[in-house]
Amino acid sequence: MAVTITWFGHATFGVEADGKQILVDPFFTGNPACPADVSADDLNPVAILITHAHNDHVGDAVAIAMRTGAKIVTTVELASVLKGKGAPDVVGGNFGGTIAFDGGTAKIVPAWHSSTYSDDDGSVVAPGVPAGLVVRFGGKTIYFAGDTCLFGDMALIGEEGLDLAVLPIGDHFTMGPKDAVRAAKLLNAGAIIPCHYNTFPPIRQDGAQFATAVEAATSSRAIILQPGETTEIG
Repeated sequence: MAVTITWFGHATFGVEADGKQILVDPFFTGNPACPADVSADDLNPVAILITHAHNDHVGDAVAIAMRTGAKIVTTVELASVLKGKGAPDVVGGNFGGTIAFDGGTAKIVPAWHSSTYSDDDGSVVAPGVPAGLVVRFGGKTIYFAGDTCLFGDMALIGEEGLDLAVLPIGDHFTMGPKDAVRAAKLLNAGAIIPCHYNTFPPIRQDGAQFATAVEAATSSRAIILQPGETTEIG
């Protein structure tokens, strides 16, 4: 089965298989890296997966879910917040748990970061912990690291048998390129896609340089996408 992944800029991805789409961290509105011809209103996912509560990851999740009925999968505390905002089908879990959605599953794994959400009125809530996701969909296994630093237990996540790992490389708020190369070594995925870079000035990085470093240090293939580009997961 063909499985494709599209990068919409920052940490926002769409994955498609067997006529179904899932979205990860759907930050479209206000995302300066998102292509101008892409709108959250045009997407029809069966599921929306969210790694943590920062607004640049929750993004348009509630609006998309209310329009499409898509199931939102995230951590349990954030799930409660999103239910309160009107999302019709939200399932929350915690580290080690696996949650099913139409066509696949998402296993919630640790990440090292922070996790707060700012309401429109400026009030800040702190719903739970950040996470990564091991997604099984269309016969492929994809690790979305979320926003994280490098940590040694990525070696255990690598034992899931990863076809693809999606890693932040921006530095400043997450691990930078050097630590992301070290992460790639631990994960031993078939391919690596970098994200969470070149959205804002503090996270400017050279994706091509990162790809060269990954392929020099690991057996993984590095895939560099421009926002809006799609590749097939081999």
